[in-house]
Amino acid sequence: MDEKLTIRVNLADRYYPLKIPRQDEEKIRKAAKMINEKILMYKQRYSDKDVQDFLAMAALQYVVKVIDHEEKSDISPILVELEDLTRELEDYLEKK
Repeated sequence: MDEKLTIRVNLADRYYPLKIPRQDEEKIRKAAKMINEKILMYKQRYSDKDVQDFLAMAALQYVVKVIDHEEKSDISPILVELEDLTRELEDYLEKK
């Protein structure tokens, strides 16, 4: 049975209670730490903005990284190329 753990995560000086699988605790706490570090970086650079702006910028930056990673992990173009090569080889072997 999956054991749930209740934790409080601090994001941008607000605490959020979460019920999570115990094995995800470290990952969630690390994610919250990374977000808070990014918010702090933006606070130091742009003193005329508010926390909502910093959260939006952090979210945008991390989602761009996720998209980049997904594009690098997408093997469908390689599979299409392999299928084309396979057809070419089969055609060639049939002619011989």
